[in-house]
Amino acid sequence: MEIKNPKEAFVGISSVQNSVEEKTFLEGPQSRSKDFFFLIKIIREFVKGFRALHFVGPCVTVFGSARFKEDHPSYKLAREIGAGISNLGFTVITGGGPGIMEAANRGAKDVGGRSVGCNIILPQEQKPNPYLDKFVNIRYFFVRKVLLTKYSYAYVVMPGGFGTMDELFEALTLIQTNFIKRFPVVLMDKKFYQQLAEHIDLMAAQGTINEDDMNLLLYTDSVEEAVVHIKKNAIEQFNLRKKKPMKAIGILGESK
Repeated sequence: MEIKNPKEAFVGISSVQNSVEEKTFLEGPQSRSKDFFFLIKIIREFVKGFRALHFVGPCVTVFGSARFKEDHPSYKLAREIGAGISNLGFTVITGGGPGIMEAANRGAKDVGGRSVGCNIILPQEQKPNPYLDKFVNIRYFFVRKVLLTKYSYAYVVMPGGFGTMDELFEALTLIQTNFIKRFPVVLMDKKFYQQLAEHIDLMAAQGTINEDDMNLLLYTDSVEEAVVHIKKNAIEQFNLRKKKPMKAIGILGESK
């Protein structure tokens, strides 16, 4: 069979492989050998991610929709916040794809900052954006979320969809339950998040979260306010200082 478009062929193969794995996983308990080899795959993904990102330094993660184009106001705002984060000395880390992710990474590059991505491998073949100093391709969303959490001292949440909400509440849950420190979480675009803020108020009123949990979030439209908040509640709160860089070990897959 002649393959006219290699990209289409790759997408097709990727889609089939993902569908088979998903179907097998959802069938319930598997043989011990299948479970074991699936576990090995997961461990390999974590090791790959840890080694690739070992030297990225203190980061701030920016979450947001992949669907916004360059002329969208949220794209422009994300680009500004990426620059602001970089000017604080942080590495900007995103999901590595288009839209808000691209904008934040691009903003970091605008001011000579460091820009990193954790790209998810999808049947639609999401490509890493062109504004990355370093990226790693990850097969599983839960591994990717761990990586986007592990290296960050703050989280900036731009307008987005289900994936963005998943990442936001993952971070909030980890902070609320003390699995990670009380890192600042900034929601950019108060109008977009107005109803979410109201629902969080409702949760507090109904007792499903504590009143104090509402203080975990800053809602703002101002890049300057977001940057000041991150500086106060990340850099100053945790007394962040530049450390002497460690030596990369090539045999472990490390690179600076």
